[in-house]
Amino acid sequence: MGEGKQLENRLKPSGEAQQLCRRGWRGSARAAASPPPSQQPCFRHMAGSASPAAASRASPWPGPARPGSDQAERLRSGWAAQLAKAAEAAEHRWDSREHMGWESRQDRELGACPRESPSFHSRFTPLTITREPRGKHGAKDGAVGTGQGCASAGSGAVAATTALFEPGGDGQTPQVVVLVGAPGMGKTTMVRKVMVEWGEGTLHTQFDFVFCIDCKAITLPMEASVADLVSQCCPALQVPAGKILDDQKKILFIFDGFEALGFSLVQPEAELSSDPREVKPLELTLMSLLKKTVLPKASLLITMRPMALGSLRQCLKGEHYMEILGFSAARRKEYFHQYFENPRKADVAFRFVRGNEILYSLCVIPIMSWTICTILEQELCGKKNLLECSKATTGMTMFYLSQLLKHRGRDNPQVLQQFLLQLCSLAAEGIWKHKVLFEEKEIKDYGLDQPGLLPYFLNERIPRKGEDNGSVYAFTHLHLQEFFAALFYVLEDDGETVSSSGRLEKDVNKLLESYKSRKDLNVTVLFLFGLVSQKSMEYMDKTFGCRISPRAREELLEWLQGRHRGLSHPSQALKISEMDTFHFLFEMNEKSFAESALGHFTDLDLHDTKLTLYDQMALSFCIQHWAGLGSITLQGCFFHWQDPEAELDASVPCSGVSGAGGHPGALVVQRKEEMPCPIHLLCRALRHRDSALQVLRLQWCQLSESCCAELAALLAEHPGLAHLEVADSSLGDSGVRLLCEGLRTAGSRLRILRLRYTRITSASCEDLAAVLGTNTCLEELDLSFSEDLRDTGVELLCEGLQHCACPLQILRLGSCRLAGASCPALAARLLHGPRLTCLDLSDNELGAHGVLQLCQQLRHPACPLRSLGLSTDGFSQALLQELDALRALQPALKIGSLLEHDVPQPGAMARLPCNRGLLPGGRKALPSFRRPPLL
Repeated sequence: MGEGKQLENRLKPSGEAQQLCRRGWRGSARAAASPPPSQQPCFRHMAGSASPAAASRASPWPGPARPGSDQAERLRSGWAAQLAKAAEAAEHRWDSREHMGWESRQDRELGACPRESPSFHSRFTPLTITREPRGKHGAKDGAVGTGQGCASAGSGAVAATTALFEPGGDGQTPQVVVLVGAPGMGKTTMVRKVMVEWGEGTLHTQFDFVFCIDCKAITLPMEASVADLVSQCCPALQVPAGKILDDQKKILFIFDGFEALGFSLVQPEAELSSDPREVKPLELTLMSLLKKTVLPKASLLITMRPMALGSLRQCLKGEHYMEILGFSAARRKEYFHQYFENPRKADVAFRFVRGNEILYSLCVIPIMSWTICTILEQELCGKKNLLECSKATTGMTMFYLSQLLKHRGRDNPQVLQQFLLQLCSLAAEGIWKHKVLFEEKEIKDYGLDQPGLLPYFLNERIPRKGEDNGSVYAFTHLHLQEFFAALFYVLEDDGETVSSSGRLEKDVNKLLESYKSRKDLNVTVLFLFGLVSQKSMEYMDKTFGCRISPRAREELLEWLQGRHRGLSHPSQALKISEMDTFHFLFEMNEKSFAESALGHFTDLDLHDTKLTLYDQMALSFCIQHWAGLGSITLQGCFFHWQDPEAELDASVPCSGVSGAGGHPGALVVQRKEEMPCPIHLLCRALRHRDSALQVLRLQWCQLSESCCAELAALLAEHPGLAHLEVADSSLGDSGVRLLCEGLRTAGSRLRILRLRYTRITSASCEDLAAVLGTNTCLEELDLSFSEDLRDTGVELLCEGLQHCACPLQILRLGSCRLAGASCPALAARLLHGPRLTCLDLSDNELGAHGVLQLCQQLRHPACPLRSLGLSTDGFSQALLQELDALRALQPALKIGSLLEHDVPQPGAMARLPCNRGLLPGGRKALPSFRRPPLL
């Protein structure tokens, strides 16, 4: 079975769920199996009812009945009848709550697999809702439409169903609550939560009976009274429906998916009913409930999409509006844990999504979170991680839309295709104009005023009563608008190159050219690359009947190849220095396309970039298909893996995800030692057999000890790697020891090793000396700015230099806080190390005696040294004259400061061993350890 088919089957509700849906009405007191003895009706557990003893204490009878009194007998009989009636009503209420709680818990969320004895509460993730009606905040309202979701919700946002019937600002408890939300935002789930809480007696206990009407699956007679509806809803109830309706304040009617009813909301007032027993056409009976002409004291909870608000508002009085904003940032993580149940898989999946800003932002929509989790669960089958996930952002978005439109457009696919064409045109027009809100006239001009399709894509903001301006619309999420804008440029439209409105030209090159100055087009361009992949083209054709132009692929390839040529200096190698290039190629995920796009470039150069897990996956994919890559420079780049222990929000308990032996509410995290090495993906990509890499520079990237183990493995397995530079204050002795193990392997052919700005001490020099004594390839060792090295470390290094097989030619020890104590050992090596041609001792306080010892050895005609790094500022006149005499004797010898001033990024400066400021011109203000002039 194909992967897409497996996912489609996951969406089919179980037979039990299908049967429940066919019933249409979910009543509060349907026939149910008798509860076990422990759950038999118990008066003291019933809200609104009393035990017999309590009833006796509250009896109107002033005292004991007098024997033989007819009046007393009649009063005792009346009292007994009242008790029997109260007990009967209480039992019906108990059955109602018990059955409603049971039935609500049986319903499965869309596509969810049945769990073993699932707890609805343990799988329910609270949704963020706002108390204020849509439109109160003007154009800034509708956060979902702006792409921010509930992340931008203000102080009016809440996350509990208790807020639905809380008193408003006027202190009045609302009788009519309208809960608004886009498709897939969780309205039905919120209704189920209300019913479960009421059925269990934990919340909403002010109601004795709750009737939930599923408007999407309603199958009722054409004519009925309110009492008939209640009777059909509760066929097992042994009390007449009329008696249930006597206490109106204790009844709650829920209309779930109100917009699906389909009948006109404009009905003559004279035809509405005021008697719950009066039989009327169904639409009149329901309208009577809405307009409060019947059961005016009963409460109503109505869920609906924004599109139907305008007409509904004319029917209601005193209603309170609330809007579902989706998942907050913390709740998104909670949802992943409750979906997967396995804490390890939940952490892996959430880290994957958290690293992708687009997917993470889209997860504000609950059904999008479910879609992503469903796909990632398929990817995790048989795998331990998602490092090779083949599903890109575009693929997940297309799958989300296919499920949203699963039962739409089957009868007339041409209507859906034409609608999508116009929708894409509107989206692109908005992206160009920085526009996310569209007026009703624009919707009509584009031919999008189709109630059966429009609500799936756009939210409607209805103006408040008294406002003159019409409705405005916004896409469910900004990233969805960007998706449709990208689709506009690649969809074939019967050979037309201009939208039907004639406003916008389908010119991919114009869009790409504008991207140079408009980085807000990044997501649109990303979707462009995803849509022109072979898989996407086939999926769009098969699922929506939409053909994508293959010409767009060629235009994107030409743009990528020419883009970085213009950014590279003519005298330098062609390099790529923009991370978005790797995102684009990874989104397309085609080996041949990546090879063609990268084939002309040789260098990768990234600066000051926070590399999320998703960034690293994109980078890894491109490196594996980049045959000509010879040099990588990453400066100030931080490899971020979202350690769950570091980022865990302790305010959000992950109920039911504690694993075997755990307890509900336990916070389960992955231990730090189980986290992969941050540069694992990079090194794994570099070890592929076709890699031509020669130079790897990792400067100020906060590398850990585990990173050095990865680099050591790379040194051992990559014989072509000739130059390794690690400049990072977080690198210490243990890391250098691991690197040395890689250098001592037979597979290492490294010629240049630069370990600058490190915290290594003399302990590392013993390992480095062992490398110098055994490695036959290492020609340059740079330990500059390692201020804890000191003279003892240099003396240990000199022991490695004395081996005749030592190939070292360049030794850099600038700014290592050296004193004259190490000069005798260095001077001895100048003659016994015949290959050493460069020795850098710049910015060290060597003392006059130490400098003179070096000069004495340099006078020897057999000394091969050609460059000596010394900082002569502060030297005495006599010492300067000695150096001049040495220059005259050895004209090929160059003496002076040899420090290389590769200035790190500002953020990296704070991580250096000591604070080094920047002087004008970019020169580093190095600390001076020298005393007054040497005598």
